[in-house]
Amino acid sequence: MKKMKMSQLLRGTFIAVMAAMLIGLVASCSKDDDDDNHVNGAGKSHKVVFKAIASSGSNIDVAVYGVDGNPTTASSLSGTTWSSPEITSEPGAYNANVAVNAIGANASSTLKVQIWVDGELKKEGTSSGQYLSASASYTF
Repeated sequence: MKKMKMSQLLRGTFIAVMAAMLIGLVASCSKDDDDDNHVNGAGKSHKVVFKAIASSGSNIDVAVYGVDGNPTTASSLSGTTWSSPEITSEPGAYNANVAVNAIGANASSTLKVQIWVDGELKKEGTSSGQYLSASASYTF
């Protein structure tokens, strides 16, 4: 009799656990907002501009920027501001990245990099100190 009760108890527990798992699976999938046809940046190109602004007395030296692993290096730069030419991304592009190095006038110097997409500031990165390196990345 004890074996029968234990067997029934285990079977009942197993069924209850399986039912809870099934209900949990159905409940989690029913609220799934994923659009299977949506991919970041899919079907749309973007106008992207990268900018850098350093504090007074600093000197921007080099910038590496690009969209989806197609980097461009701008070297032998000078001054406290820099802006890339406007880049039109391919439809379906995933992200934009920028990294800029500069030499500051002193330890309290700053460098700010920006990613502008379709005329809107989307991402910003900063650095401070005498040797400045700022970067930013934006996913479309």
